Amino acid sequence: MFFVKTLEERLPLHPSYFGAQSQQYIIDQLYQRNEGKNTGTMMIIAIIDVLDVSEPKIMPGTGMAMYDISYRAIIWRPFRGEVVDGLVSSVVSGGFFVDVGGLSCFVSRQMIPAQLKYTVEGSTPSFTDNVDQTIERGTQVRLRIKGMRSEMGQMYAIGSIKEDYLGFVYTLWPNYWDLLTFDFRPLMQ
Repeated sequence: MFFVKTLEERLPLHPSYFGAQSQQYIIDQLYQRNEGKNTGTMMIIAIIDVLDVSEPKIMPGTGMAMYDISYRAIIWRPFRGEVVDGLVSSVVSGGFFVDVGGLSCFVSRQMIPAQLKYTVEGSTPSFTDNVDQTIERGTQVRLRIKGMRSEMGQMYAIGSIKEDYLGFVYTLWPNYWDLLTFDFRPLMQ
């Protein structure tokens, strides 16, 4: 699900950047470091605005200044039971991997409907029913998240397409995952 969340970040500033533009420089660093960042439990899609930048505090012994910044951001946080769309990144005999933004999801053979059989035609592995559904690399699929695991900077999930209205998605429009890398800042001014 997508949320608007208030977050805080502590950023250092090297003494060579001290000057009239130091606050603008630290805000630019915030955008560069955090937009598109996967924290392990959520993905920061875009920073909406900066709410507060504290007065700098000089760190003893280094001369660097430390800024505390509070900002609002659009985040994406997947939940167990959520239905998501993604692109198949690889197909193996035990199932297939789906990229859902910053989430890597595995759909095992037990979570795939029985009519879809694993085949290797030519050099392309796929799951197909030999009629109209073929799941191969690059196919868009809809799945339900069954379980989640988070590590620092990574999110992993187990998914299922063994329910009604899940699986192969017929698309008439181009790939919309480009929105995750779209720069929203010019639209918010």
